[in-house]
Amino acid sequence: EVHLVESGGGLVQAGGSLRLSCATSGFPFDDYAIGWFRQAPGKEREEVSCIRSSVSATFIAASVKGRFTISSDKTKNTVYLQMNSLKPEDTAVYYCAAGRRYCSDSSYWGQGTQVTVSS
Repeated sequence: EVHLVESGGGLVQAGGSLRLSCATSGFPFDDYAIGWFRQAPGKEREEVSCIRSSVSATFIAASVKGRFTISSDKTKNTVYLQMNSLKPEDTAVYYCAAGRRYCSDSSYWGQGTQVTVSS
């Protein structure tokens, strides 16, 4: 059974940092693209970052480039999103997802974790 469980969200002041974790199980971690999406009220879902360890490939959205970093730990089947210099516009529910080829084709999704950045 496939599971993706996000953690690490919370309330932080602008300029602060958070690290999100996505613990996965039930699928071949190294063979999937795993990453992060976010969705704020009234806005479309946005792909934030993605990693595929088997081909050493990463993606990061222009909106967070230079501030967010994605990484993975194969020993724990876990993907992380380090978020620095947070802005109020980063406020959203952040979802972890996994796809066979790309994060944009994700078929497995976590339940999400709320990130709120106050000004």
